[in-house]
Amino acid sequence: MYRVGVDVGGTNTDAAFLDINAVDTASRGVLATCKTSTTTHVTQGIKTAVETVLLQSKVDRSKVLNVAIGTTHFVNAVVENDARRLSRVAVIRLCGPYTRKIPPFSDFPYALRNIIEGPHFFLDGGLEIDGREIASLNTEQIKQTALTIVEAGIRYVAVVGVFSALDHEGIHEERCKALLQQFQPDLSIVCSHSIGGPGLLPRENATILNASILAFARKTIHGFRLAMTKLDLACPLYLTQNDGTLTDAAVAAELPIKTFASGPTNSLMGAAFLQSLDHGDKTLADRQVVVVDIGGTTTDLCALLPSGFPRQAPNFIEVGGVRTAFSMPEVLSIGLGGGSRVRQLEENKVSVGPDSVAHRLTTDAMVFGGTVMTSTDIVVASGSASVGRDDHVKDIPEPFIAGAKADIKRQLEQAIDSMKVSSAPVTVLLVGGGSIIITEDLNGVEECLRPPHHDSANAVGAAIAKVAGEIDVIEVLAGRDENEVVENAKKAAINAAIANGADEKTVQIVEIKKIPLQYVTNKATRLVMKAVGNLRIEQEASLCLHRDSVTNGTVDDTEDYEAGEETTKTEVTTCKQGSLAKPTLGVDLTSYRPQVENGIWYISPIDVEFIASGTGILGTGGGGSSYLMALYTLETLREHGAGKIRIIRPDSLNDTDICVGGAGYGAPSVSDERIGNGTDVFTAIDAINTIMNIKDFQGLLVLEIGGGNGLVAMPSSARYDRPVVDCDLMGRAYPTLEHGTPFVYGKPILPVATADCKGNASVVVTAESNKRTEALIRNTCIELGNSTGTAGRPLDGETVKKYTVPNTISQAWYLGRAVHLARQTKVDFIEAISSITPVKSLYTGKIIDVTRDVSKGYTVGRCVLAPLSVDEAVDHNTSTTASEKRYLVIPFQNEYLSASYVDDEKAEGEEDVICTVPDLISILGQDGEALGSPELRYGLKVRVIGMPAHPLWTGTPEGLRVGGPEFFGLPTEWKSIGEYRRPRSVIEEFESSESIDT
Repeated sequence: MYRVGVDVGGTNTDAAFLDINAVDTASRGVLATCKTSTTTHVTQGIKTAVETVLLQSKVDRSKVLNVAIGTTHFVNAVVENDARRLSRVAVIRLCGPYTRKIPPFSDFPYALRNIIEGPHFFLDGGLEIDGREIASLNTEQIKQTALTIVEAGIRYVAVVGVFSALDHEGIHEERCKALLQQFQPDLSIVCSHSIGGPGLLPRENATILNASILAFARKTIHGFRLAMTKLDLACPLYLTQNDGTLTDAAVAAELPIKTFASGPTNSLMGAAFLQSLDHGDKTLADRQVVVVDIGGTTTDLCALLPSGFPRQAPNFIEVGGVRTAFSMPEVLSIGLGGGSRVRQLEENKVSVGPDSVAHRLTTDAMVFGGTVMTSTDIVVASGSASVGRDDHVKDIPEPFIAGAKADIKRQLEQAIDSMKVSSAPVTVLLVGGGSIIITEDLNGVEECLRPPHHDSANAVGAAIAKVAGEIDVIEVLAGRDENEVVENAKKAAINAAIANGADEKTVQIVEIKKIPLQYVTNKATRLVMKAVGNLRIEQEASLCLHRDSVTNGTVDDTEDYEAGEETTKTEVTTCKQGSLAKPTLGVDLTSYRPQVENGIWYISPIDVEFIASGTGILGTGGGGSSYLMALYTLETLREHGAGKIRIIRPDSLNDTDICVGGAGYGAPSVSDERIGNGTDVFTAIDAINTIMNIKDFQGLLVLEIGGGNGLVAMPSSARYDRPVVDCDLMGRAYPTLEHGTPFVYGKPILPVATADCKGNASVVVTAESNKRTEALIRNTCIELGNSTGTAGRPLDGETVKKYTVPNTISQAWYLGRAVHLARQTKVDFIEAISSITPVKSLYTGKIIDVTRDVSKGYTVGRCVLAPLSVDEAVDHNTSTTASEKRYLVIPFQNEYLSASYVDDEKAEGEEDVICTVPDLISILGQDGEALGSPELRYGLKVRVIGMPAHPLWTGTPEGLRVGGPEFFGLPTEWKSIGEYRRPRSVIEEFESSESIDT
């Protein structure tokens, strides 16, 4: 009873042969391993590697239970924009009137989009957050759509239903798929509910990529099967998935995207197995295990969870420049390996990597007679390894050797620290052929282990992979027994694992996630359950052979497409790395000037990207992501053309001019899935204008500059052909409408309208208080699906000039430009920000604890940061803060509320408050982009900044009562972060200078 594991990498193809009855032995049942070069025709390399281990083991091939293959072949086709391996895809959204403001493919890189993009369709269907239908499926719509797709010469279709995660069996998507194939049998359909969880755009992107790779995946996996046939292997064929589990070849041929990251996962799973951590080792419960896979060029690191599976990456993953949402392990890669070049930078300082001689190690390294000094040469010279000719490196000076070893040690220690998830002890498992470069103890690591057969851990991981069943659904828990719902979800995951081929006796739940959605009152909760078990030994080969041929299409018996073949490339290759979402790529930002003429600022795509980054910083942890609103604004620019979105100064208004404003209102978890069509804000504005008999208006207002709402007025500028006024009603993000500065000072907030994308609108005309107004529109928002547009009472020019925060669109632009310029010119982004606005650097550190509670309908929590080590501070160019030994604690209610020094990491002692609301607190990642409170997690290295709030908040009792610590229940008084300075105006600065409309 034997298993064969294969891992196909870019350089080498590894194979391992295991006796599953001998896994309790010292060798863990590994009978033979092989490492061979990955061939141009990948199936030939697989055949060579498998044949080698079969011959070495001298085992009857009929006793081989299965072959499991991990490959990067499919993801490489996407990353390389390979038109030979990718197909055009039509996209069907089941959405009713929603999602139109951001069409499919909006954030694809141009080169990939040119290859893949087919027509897209918005059809009836989809669900609300509470399970109600947005609209029923329309059979005639689907029939006509199928005909249109076929007439366009397209065979591959992605079907994406709004809140399909609520639709447990994907009923809307699956019914649409059945109808499409009924009308056009040759169509191949991929449903998004089988790909990812909530978040429409990234789930749709992943579904599109999966559909595009279908033809290539089917042909490649058919080639794998042919290779097995030539080796006289009649056993089932499996592929390893991103999470370290198996899927049979037929399923992999339909869902190839789930194998994209199988390589690093195989190494991790193989390392844990070879170190016997799968034998119920209880130390996994109270320690961390980090697998360090060192190759010739790079080192890959991944954390092992107590379940025995890799830690999954948070938020979204970019594949080939496309933002996607599907299960992927969190892997950190650094430029350090056995072939890394070693250089003397300056006196007493040696650098190792990140460049490498790679596959030329055996010819270029000094120990092999070459002239390039590598990390392998250093290890041999130190006497810690015996590779090649040690006499070739005997003249390397001891100080140089020590310096190189110190740099290797430093890089690995910092990488390991980045993968930690807690302060528990760390065990490191070293695998890979380059692991010989580790010669001494690592700080922060309790033990460092090198398992047997460590150089073939990836192939072993494929051979021993288990079978999983996973569900990712949203359940409405209001009025239901929560324990019963959770138990039913567990059973569904277990049944899914058994259906996928797991041995029923070994299946167990290894992961339970309950994620309540924000701002909902029906207790809608995302449940993610994973069950894992051993592969059933009695799986019949005939089943796999039959299913392997059922690929919803046909394949021939030829080899798969290969990288070495000559082919006609796609003609459109300009802006290869660019996309609609990233207009600054490839642009010299030092010479860019916004277009300002006659007191009017005409917004360009570059301006949108700058402003989106800036509104993220001004969001102070809340306000939602600016990403979707930036995409919508860019689509609006593309549709309406340059010059349609424009900004004017507040002081250009007459006192009697009328300004209207709208904003998004509701739960980010809903608006990220049930993306609007843009009409909800327009409907709300029109409702207010109708009630107040406003026939015309002169300007549009930003109600909240923080987060996505900072961009909402820009599409309205194109819609109404009116300019946006360079100001807003908060100067930051705040959680309620009553935080609008005019309303703080007694200006009437009513009437207020709330509207959805179906044309429903509700208007609150009178209420006893601003607080009651908030409650009324919140209830309306819930009825309309928890994501709406809202508009308040229009303001006259006099009020705008007196009671709004001026130049905040400009402020967002300058902040975003500073961050983007800092990245492009390699300068410190805090220094860049401080050169254009008052900012105080509060802390530089790493997150060591995050707690959250959503029981109140909104997120409250606390984040604790620890100081960086001296080496980390130097690497981050933050030596000025390296002396700070205290910790920092930041409580948040969506937005960050205060920042305080504490003496211990538990943050239970006396706090030294250094900043509070209404002053702004922002947490920035290493690229300078702001992190929202939902994105905080252990191990992130961050910079914390504070910015003074406008005197409308800090200069009066009214402002502090609504915007300060008292409103949020903080047991402290406001403490000023510094003197407020009016933001610079883009219009004033660039009107007199030469401007460039890019």
